[in-house]
Amino acid sequence: MKSPRRTTLCLMFIVIYSSKTALNWNFESTIHPLSLHEREPAGEEALRQKRAVATKSPTAEEYTVNIEINFENASFLDPIKAYLNSLSFPIHGNNTDQITNILSINVTTVCRPAGNEIWCSCETGYGWPWERCLHNLTCQEHDVFLPGHHCSCLKELPPKGSFCLLQEDVTLNMRVRLNVGFQEDLMNTSSALYRSYKTDLETAFRKGYGILPGFKGVTVTGFKSGSVVVTYEVKTTPPSLELIHKANEQVVQSLNQTYKMDYNSFQAVASNESNFSVTPEIILEGDTVSLVCEKEVLSSNVSWRYEEQQLEIQNSSRFSIYTAVFNNMTSVSKLTIHNITPGDAGEYVCKLILDIFEYECKKKIDVMPIQILANEEMKVMCDNNPVSLNCCSQSNVNWSKVEWKQEGKISIPGTAETDIDSSCSRYTLKADGTQCPSGSSGTTVVYTCEFISAYGARGSANTKVTFISVANLTITPDPISVSEGQNFSIKCISDVSNYDEVYWNTSAGIKIYQRFYTTRRYPDGAESVLTVKTSTREWNGTYHCIFRYKNSYSIATKDVIVHPLPLKLNIMVDPLEATVSCSGSHHIKCCIEEDGDYKVTFHMDSLSLPAAKEVNEKQTCYKHNFNANSVSWCSKTVDVYCHFTNAANNSVWSPSMKLNLVPGENITCQDPVIGVGEPGKVIQKLCRFSNVPSSPDGPVGGIITYKCVGSQWEEKRNDCISAPVNSLLQMAKALIKSPSQDEMLPTYLKDLSISIDKVEHEISSSPGSLGAIINILDLLSTVPTQVNSEMMMHVLSTVNVILGKPVLNTWKVLQQQWTNQSSQLLHSVERFSQALQSGDSPPLSFSQTNVQMSSMVIKASHPKTYQQRFVFPYFDLWGNVVIDKSYLENLQSDSSIVTMAFPTLQAILAQDIQENNFAESLVMTTTVSHNMTMPFRISMTFKNNSPSGGETKCVFWNFGLANNTGGWDSSGCYVEEGDGDNVTCICDHLTSFSILMSPDSPDPSSLLGILLDIISYVGVGFSILSLAACLVVEAVVWKSVTKNRTSYMRHTCIVNIAASLLVANTWFIVVAAIQDNRYILCKTACVAATFFIHFFYLSVFFWMLTLGLMLFYRLVFILHETSRSTQKAIAFCLGYGCPLAISVITLGATQPREVYTRKNVCWLNWEDTKALLAFAIPALIIVVVNITITIVVITKILRPSIGDKPCKQEKSSLFQISKSIGVLTPLLGLTWGFGLTTVFPGTNLVFHIIFAILNVFQGLFILLFGCLWDLKVQEALLNKFSLSRWSSQHSKSTSLGSSTPVFSMSSPISRRFNNLFGKTGTYNVSTPEATSSSLENSSSASSLLN
Repeated sequence: MKSPRRTTLCLMFIVIYSSKTALNWNFESTIHPLSLHEREPAGEEALRQKRAVATKSPTAEEYTVNIEINFENASFLDPIKAYLNSLSFPIHGNNTDQITNILSINVTTVCRPAGNEIWCSCETGYGWPWERCLHNLTCQEHDVFLPGHHCSCLKELPPKGSFCLLQEDVTLNMRVRLNVGFQEDLMNTSSALYRSYKTDLETAFRKGYGILPGFKGVTVTGFKSGSVVVTYEVKTTPPSLELIHKANEQVVQSLNQTYKMDYNSFQAVASNESNFSVTPEIILEGDTVSLVCEKEVLSSNVSWRYEEQQLEIQNSSRFSIYTAVFNNMTSVSKLTIHNITPGDAGEYVCKLILDIFEYECKKKIDVMPIQILANEEMKVMCDNNPVSLNCCSQSNVNWSKVEWKQEGKISIPGTAETDIDSSCSRYTLKADGTQCPSGSSGTTVVYTCEFISAYGARGSANTKVTFISVANLTITPDPISVSEGQNFSIKCISDVSNYDEVYWNTSAGIKIYQRFYTTRRYPDGAESVLTVKTSTREWNGTYHCIFRYKNSYSIATKDVIVHPLPLKLNIMVDPLEATVSCSGSHHIKCCIEEDGDYKVTFHMDSLSLPAAKEVNEKQTCYKHNFNANSVSWCSKTVDVYCHFTNAANNSVWSPSMKLNLVPGENITCQDPVIGVGEPGKVIQKLCRFSNVPSSPDGPVGGIITYKCVGSQWEEKRNDCISAPVNSLLQMAKALIKSPSQDEMLPTYLKDLSISIDKVEHEISSSPGSLGAIINILDLLSTVPTQVNSEMMMHVLSTVNVILGKPVLNTWKVLQQQWTNQSSQLLHSVERFSQALQSGDSPPLSFSQTNVQMSSMVIKASHPKTYQQRFVFPYFDLWGNVVIDKSYLENLQSDSSIVTMAFPTLQAILAQDIQENNFAESLVMTTTVSHNMTMPFRISMTFKNNSPSGGETKCVFWNFGLANNTGGWDSSGCYVEEGDGDNVTCICDHLTSFSILMSPDSPDPSSLLGILLDIISYVGVGFSILSLAACLVVEAVVWKSVTKNRTSYMRHTCIVNIAASLLVANTWFIVVAAIQDNRYILCKTACVAATFFIHFFYLSVFFWMLTLGLMLFYRLVFILHETSRSTQKAIAFCLGYGCPLAISVITLGATQPREVYTRKNVCWLNWEDTKALLAFAIPALIIVVVNITITIVVITKILRPSIGDKPCKQEKSSLFQISKSIGVLTPLLGLTWGFGLTTVFPGTNLVFHIIFAILNVFQGLFILLFGCLWDLKVQEALLNKFSLSRWSSQHSKSTSLGSSTPVFSMSSPISRRFNNLFGKTGTYNVSTPEATSSSLENSSSASSLLN
C-alpha cells in the first residue's frame, strides 16, 4: 500500500465479486476470501443467497477486495462516488465465459489532509475497528460512536490491517419519563390507554430516531410507575452521541405536548457488557479480593453497589475504590475488599455513566470458609522417637506457604514438610528426656499450623500435644522376706502421672490379678501398691511393676522370698476337745499336709512340751503324750496349742485343743479313738481323726460330733466332707490366694463340674459335702471379672446336681445348723451370671433338670424385646420373663441379660427362713452385666401349683434382710394379673423373683377380700363425712354449749378428736387408693404419710384420754378447781405433745436403717423393728385407762339413792352399766382393742372384719354419741333452725328451765339423763348447801356424759 502522505486525497473502496478462477491483480490490493463465519453487509447477504441458488456447479467463491486510490485533486471524490452509486449490480464479466461477477462496490474510507496531519474518516455506515481506535490517535473526542463499537476518524492511516468496516446493528435499551400521572391501565397491554400511548410514542420515536444512520426501527416495551417511565428499544447502527441528542430533541418536538416528556430524563444502555474480572478465582475467607470493571468508555463516573444489602459501597478500612481512564478510550474501576468474610459474599454491581448512557455489569462471588483439619490432642512420649503432627486444608487451593508455631512452657521444635498439591503439612517431633524432664511430664504445648494464601487468607488449627516423660520407677527398697500366712506389700512409685495402664507381672510373664493391687494418680506422679494379705508359696519369686504409656514401658522389679510355714487354718489338731482323767494321759497331735523344716512345741499355760515328729505319706504329725498327773491341778479346762517355727524364725500358733481335766470316777465313756468322757459330754473331732473310714482318694474333711450316752459314745451329727469334695475345697481355698487365680479358674470350674457329677450319690447323703460345695461356689464367685460361656456351663452343671430332688433331704439336715446356705448359693450364682460375657458368640442357653438359663446380648443399633420361657415338665412348672425393648435402649451396648430358673430352690429358701407361706413355683433370677441407672420394668409370669388359699404376693430375695442372711421382700413388685394357676408379676428392679401365698390375709380378688375393701373404703368415707358434720355442728353451737369450764373442755376434746381422726382418715384413704391402683409412691412420700397417720391416730387416742381424765377429774375431785387456761394447756400438751414425741422418736430410731415403714404398705414396720408397738402400746394403755375411768364413773353413778328399794337398785344397775358402756366405749376408743389381735400373724379373719367395721365407723359414733346426743347441742340446734311454731314451745321450755333446777327430776334434761341410765324417783336433799353441791356435781357429770 502506498503512503497517502504525498497525495491530496486517498480513497479506499471495497469490491465484492464472485469468481470460479483465481485472479491476478496488478495493483496493490488486499483480497479476503469470504467464508460463512465472516461478517458481511446485511443487504448483500440476500443477494448472494439468490445467486447461489441460480449458479450451477462448480460453485463460485466470493471475494472481498479492498482497493486504495490516491488523488492529487480532492475534487475527484464526488464524481467517483456518484459514478459508483450509478452502477447496476451485479456486473458480469465476459459474456461468453462468465467467470467473474462484481456484486458491489462501496466507498469505506476517505483520508484528507488536516493541517500537518492526515485524518482518515469512515463513510456513513462504516467505522474503524475498535482495536484500531485503541492503538491509534482519534481525530476528535466529541464525535465518538457508542463505546465498545467503532470510532469514525483516525489521525493517519494505519500501516496495515483492515480499513473502515461495515457497522453492525445494535439495540439500544432506552427509557424516558413522562411527567403525567401513572394509571393502572398502562400495565395492561390490551387496554385502550396502553395502545394509545404505545402508538403515539412509537410514531414520535420513529420521527426522531429516523435521522440515525442505519436506523431499523423502534418498539415501546412497557410502562413503569414513577410518573410514567417509558421503556423502549431502538435498533440501529452505532450512532454518535451528537446524533442521539439530536434524535431525542426531535422526539420531544414530534410528541404531543400533553405527554409532558422530560428531555433531561433520556437514558440509554448499550446491549454489550463490560469486562468484569475477579481476583482470585477461588476466594477464601480472609483474602484480599479485587473486582475490576473495564469499559471502553471515556468516563470516570463509576460507582459500586452491594446487591445483597442494596448498599452503595464507599471507601473505608475494608473497601477501597480506584478508577482511571487509559488511552482516552477505556475506563477501569477496581474495588478491593480487604480481609473478606462469608458475610461479604453475594452480587456486586459496577455502574459507569457516560452522558445518557449507563453501563452496569454484575458479578456474584462466593467466599469459601477455611477449614483446617488436625488432631486436636496428642500424647507424645519423650523417648526420642519421631512423632508426626498432621494438618490439612479441606479446601484444595494453591496455598503460598504453611507456617508452624508452638506455645507452651517447654520448647520442642520440629521439622515441617508441606505438600501443596494435597494441601497438607506434616510437622515431625523428636522429644527426648532432656527436653521434657520428669518434672514437666504432662505439660501441654499447643502447636499451630497456619495455611497462608497468596492473597492474604490465613487458616489455622491447633494440636494440643501433651509430653509424657518416660517414667522413672522407684520400688520398695527393703528386701521382702516373709513366711506363709504373713502379709507383705510392694510400693512402686512413678515420677510421672501420665500412663495408660499399670499392672504387675510375675517373672514368668503371668499377670497378677488386679484385686491384689491398687493404683493412685497424683499431680506430680503415681504409685501402685501390690498387697498380699495372706502369702503362700506361690508368691515366691520376682515381680515386675509395669507402667505403660502407648508402646512405652517402664519396669521395676522386686524379689519376694516366702518361707514355708503352715497356715493356721491348715493345721489340723486332735483332739478339738477331750476329757482327761486327772490320773490318766491323752495323746495330742498337730498335723500338716506337707513336711517342712519346722521346730514344733506344745504349749499349755506356761508349760512348754516337746513334740515327736511322725511322717505318714503326705501327712506330717507332731505328737505328745500328755500325762495329767504331771500337773498340779485337776478339775480344770486347759487350752493346748502347737507352735510352729520355721528357718526364718517366724512362727504360727495352731487352733486350740481343749482338755477337760476331771476326776477319774466321773468317766463312763471310753474309746481308743474318740477318748473318754463323762455322761452327757458332747465333743467334736476332725473326721480324719475319728472312726470315719478313710478314703483312697485322700483325707476326708469336716467335723463329726459325739455324745456320751451311758457308757457309749454315740454319733450326734456327721458333717464330714468326702475326700474328693474336701480336696476340691482345699484347692479352692488355695486358688483365691493365688496371684494367677483368674487364669486357674476356668480349669478348676471344669474339674469341679466333672468331680461333682461323679460323687452325686455321696452328696445326697452328706450334708458336710453339700455345704463344702456351696462354700466352694461362694469363694469362686468372688474371683472373676468376666465369665465365658464354657465357665458358666460348668457352674450350672454343678448347681444342677446340688439342687436335685435326691439332695433335698440333705438340704434339710444342712440347714438345721447353717441357716443361710441356700441364700449363699443363690448369691454366688447371681455373681457368676453378672460376670457373664458372651461377646460375639451366640447367646448362651442351658437346660438341665434342675436349672435352666437363657441370655441375650444387647446391641446398641437395634435392641430387641427380651423374652424367655422356661418349662420344667418333671415338676409341672413353667415361667416367662419379658423386658420391653424401650427399657433396654438405655443399657450399655454389648451388655448381657441372663435369666436362670430353678424349680426346687424356692422350697429350699423357705426352709432357710423357716416360713411355710410359699407357693409351689419357680425361682427366676435375672441379672444384667452392667449397672442400670435408668428406670426399669420386668414382667414375669409364674405357673402356681398351689393356687388355693391366701393372697398371692410377688417377691424377690433380699440378701440384706435378717442380718444379711436373706429373706423374701415385696418392695418394688406387685401382682399385675392372677387367674389362679398363673400369676403375672411386675417389678422395677432385677434379682431373684418368685411368688408367695399369704395365709393370714385373704386374696384381694376373693369375695372376702373385696368385702373387707368395701367395708374399709365405705366406712372411712362415712367416717370422714361424719367427722366433718361433727365439726360443722360444733362450730354452729359453740357459743351456746361452752358457757362453763366443764362444757368448754368437753367440746374442746370432741373437736380435736374429730379433727385428728378426720386428718388421719384422709391420709389413710389417699395412700391406700394410690397403692391399690398400683401407682408407685416414692419412699419419702410413704415415710411422710406414715408419720402423719401415726401422729394423728395417736392424737385421737390421747384426746380420748384427755376426755376421760376430764370426766374422772370432775367426778372424783369435786372440790378442786382449776382455771380454764390451765386445763386447756394441759389438754393440748397431752393431746398433741405426747403423740408428737412418740412419733418423732419412732421415726428417728428406725428411719436411719430404712425400717420405719413396711415393705409394701405405708404403715409402721412390724417384721424388722416392731415399730408398730409405738402405736399399739399407747393405744392399749389408753384403752385400759379409759376402761378404768368407765368403771369409776359407773361406780359413782350407782351410788344408792334415798328412797329407792335395793332390789330396784340392783335391777336398774345392770341397765345403767350397759348404757354407760354403750355410750363411753365407742366414744373413748375401746373398739381399738380388737386391733391388738390383728397385729399377730395367724389371726382369725373374724377379728379383722370386726375391727374394720368398728374402727372405720368411729367417726359416726363421735357424731352421734359425742355431739348429737348432747341435749344442749340439740337445744342450740333447735334454737337456730326450728320453725316459728317451735319458737313458743322453746320459750316455754326456757322459762321452765329458768325456774327449775337443771338436774331436778322435773327438768326435761334431768328426766332424759335419768331415763338414759334407768333412774326414777326424786332426790331428797336436807339442806340447801347439799342441794347446791349435788347440783354442781350432777351438772358436771351430765355435761361430760351428754
